Amino acid sequence: MKMEMSARPQFAILGAGAIGSIIGAHLARAGHAVVMLARGKRGEQLQRSPMRITGLADFAVEVPTLVDPARFAGADVLIVATKTIGTAEALDALRSADVGVAFSIQNGVWKNDQLVRCFGRERVLGSLANTSGELLPSGDVLFTRNVNIFIGELGGGDSERAQRIATTIDAAGVRSSAVPDILAREWTKFVGWTGLMAMSVITRASTGAYLSDPDCAALLVKLVREMHTLATASGIVLTDQISLLPIQVILGSTEAEAIQAVMRAGQEFDRAAPGHRMSALQDLNAGKPLEIDETLGDAVRRASALGLSLPMLETCHRLVSAIDRTARRS
Repeated sequence: MKMEMSARPQFAILGAGAIGSIIGAHLARAGHAVVMLARGKRGEQLQRSPMRITGLADFAVEVPTLVDPARFAGADVLIVATKTIGTAEALDALRSADVGVAFSIQNGVWKNDQLVRCFGRERVLGSLANTSGELLPSGDVLFTRNVNIFIGELGGGDSERAQRIATTIDAAGVRSSAVPDILAREWTKFVGWTGLMAMSVITRASTGAYLSDPDCAALLVKLVREMHTLATASGIVLTDQISLLPIQVILGSTEAEAIQAVMRAGQEFDRAAPGHRMSALQDLNAGKPLEIDETLGDAVRRASALGLSLPMLETCHRLVSAIDRTARRS
């Protein structure tokens, strides 16, 4: 479907992978003016065919799609949902666009710095997505987890714009909330996500399977505790409001108790989202490059700048990097 829009879109979504497609499709189905910014095969696919969501929802909707970022004039809200690889270059192409406010649901905490560099701090919100999906070879998107997308001001506190955006996304069918402590939540997710991402790539197993394994759970506990050291040295107090992993139990219990808590989380994943696979594992299996430099690599660089020795983090960074390179070479 060729791009035909006579009015300024309310939402522009950069990246039409699983989560970007889920958000864009739900907003479009709810009657909001949405444009997807997607290049390559995926962009051409969405120009030809409706966007189809399966799993937790089952519908198809046509969403205007731009494959040339130079044609993007602007939108009230820009949501960045691409993989972190190439984000700086993708945002540079949008610098001249009239964007009211922007936020990123990408992994890691490096993303906010990139948005501020491009649009200025006053036009950037923090965000994280505790939501999962998978872009299937057919082009359909399997919607697997719908927990919450959190949105908030980088400086903390409540705001009308964060509340308005979150309410709109939530009403469209993708759970979302405005929160006053978004940086603490972003870091808390980053701490847990680092362990989940590393173990998923190393084991190549479903999330429930590797979390339920005692040796894998023990390694994940050590990595999460090192990441907590980094967060604390960065002036961040983690929160217990993120449900990917029992972070507070991992940090506040004995090692044996923490391992058991992780294994219980694996059992819950198997119950609530059987067969769930981290996006990193999906990319690895598809032969796509992994989000390493902007996530694990970013954590390693932050630790080095603070003079911290985090051997488990450094080992996982090197191992995941090696797996990524060798998998794509073969």
